[in-house]
Amino acid sequence: MPQETAVYTHGHHESVLRSHTWRTAANSAAYLLGSLKPDMRVLDVGCGPGTITADLAELVPQGRVTGLEAAAGVLDQARGLMRERGLDNVDFTVGDVHALDFPDGSFSVVHAHQVLQHVGDPVRALAEMRRVCEPGGIVAVRDADYAAMTWYPQPPALDRWLDLYRRVARANGGEPDAGRRLLAWARQAGFTEVTASADTWCYATPEEIAWWSGLWADRTVASSYARVATAGGHAADEELAEISEAWREWGRQPDAWFGVLNGELLCRA
Repeated sequence: MPQETAVYTHGHHESVLRSHTWRTAANSAAYLLGSLKPDMRVLDVGCGPGTITADLAELVPQGRVTGLEAAAGVLDQARGLMRERGLDNVDFTVGDVHALDFPDGSFSVVHAHQVLQHVGDPVRALAEMRRVCEPGGIVAVRDADYAAMTWYPQPPALDRWLDLYRRVARANGGEPDAGRRLLAWARQAGFTEVTASADTWCYATPEEIAWWSGLWADRTVASSYARVATAGGHAADEELAEISEAWREWGRQPDAWFGVLNGELLCRA
């Protein structure tokens, strides 16, 4: 069976999990929530530290949620969160979305948030998600589109950041501009009934800007992304340090604003 061929660009450094643990079903899966029913069986692909997973579990109290993650280490944090929130209708497993270890039609809903941009074969991944979804069920996917990100003020170093990130992500086997490609990938995976939409994250308050600029400043020099960027010859440590400092300086600007466009799909299996 095909196995994962891409490298997860971000890794699970604290600066990455700082972003992941901010995510909730409300701010990251609102397009799906109206389709959920209390007794549904949900597969959450790429669940990470489990914040969205936990919210989904609360919305299907008579059902069950399975969180799937390629990296086993982060699941300890996810299991701890379930204990904290008193959720007993959740289980976790390690697996590869290209070759899901579940029978056909195992789930009512298969959900993947910010996953397809990082996988080696997103069409194969969607086909597998479709296979394990019951007839009439829903495959829901949401991914950012890096080329569509926009910000103000616009220091040249942040343009360098975006160019570098997109090159590193593609060298890792992923597609950072996934949001605009989701519909095409779903069609290629065999879906014929698809509802496409888009939504944004917008960071504009002083607290949001400090959080966003700080996590990217740290991620640029301390995460797996930094190691891959230097090991692959995409950037030297000095350039990463300059970009990191540019993030911090940008975050100190009183008028700073950042917008992230996300593509979304609800696909009927």
